[in-house]
Amino acid sequence: MKNIEKKKDRLVEELQEMREKVAELEKIVVKDNRLERELRQGDEKLQKLIEGIAYIITEIVEIRDPYLIGHHQRVSKLATAIAREMKLPQDKIEGVKIASLVYDVGKVNLPAEIVSKPSKLVEVEFNLVKNHPRIGYDILKKVDFPWPIAEIVFQHQEKIDGSGYPRGLKGAEILIEAKILGVANVVEAMSSYKSYRPALSMDESLAEISKYKNILFDPEVVDTCIKLFKEKEFKF
Repeated sequence: MKNIEKKKDRLVEELQEMREKVAELEKIVVKDNRLERELRQGDEKLQKLIEGIAYIITEIVEIRDPYLIGHHQRVSKLATAIAREMKLPQDKIEGVKIASLVYDVGKVNLPAEIVSKPSKLVEVEFNLVKNHPRIGYDILKKVDFPWPIAEIVFQHQEKIDGSGYPRGLKGAEILIEAKILGVANVVEAMSSYKSYRPALSMDESLAEISKYKNILFDPEVVDTCIKLFKEKEFKF
């Protein structure tokens, strides 16, 4: 009988110890949840700050060329939608969104008469423009972004067949974010009025990127872009 009582007492003690350990674990979980919530709120504030800076950069670029007003916001909207539809990881989606707002920052180094020229650029002028991804890279690489913004900007004019600029990258050498930005930029530019040419219809713009699918543009990005407009009723 005494042995049974001792075993009961020991069992009660063990249960009590287990309760205390569970209570301690619950306190740790609550503390961890609070810390996680605070970190998440901090990340959201940082994201908003970076987006705010990106919009300022966009306004600085667009103020020099009246035909660019709203261009980068529209490109960013389409590029972000493509990245989401392709189910890229969230960090890549966020990188695409920011890079699509600031990718023309290298144009601040160009003479105003070239940036806002009402007619088509001659070869010498276009060669100057072709250097803007490199200049943008040099500016943005000094900022410690959570995403490879500078490299995306550096690559946004590359083409998968190697005919792009400034480095002639091809295929898998080009970041998927840059491939998305490249397609979004072309579609928005073709469907917008320029002083030296009328705007193409959206069907014409989509037909153009489809024509060069797997030549200049990544096929999955092109197919996703077309799907957004044709099936998902995407609008700028």
